[in-house]
Amino acid sequence: MVKQPFACGECNRILPDPAHKNDVVQCTNCPSAPVTTDWQGYVIILDPTRSEVAKRLNVTSPGTYALKVNIR
Repeated sequence: MVKQPFACGECNRILPDPAHKNDVVQCTNCPSAPVTTDWQGYVIILDPTRSEVAKRLNVTSPGTYALKVNIR
């Protein structure tokens, strides 16, 4: 079974796995935002200034992002 990575509920960034098993997962851009494994779509933004997807997601830095994040 493949482990689903976490995504930030505020900026939609896909978060890296924690270095240690017991570490808390949090977004470095939005540390107070909730994180979840309930997300859909995967997009890699290389140049946010030239990307229509980045504009729609309000992304300003390169990285991997979820298209839709569900926070309950």
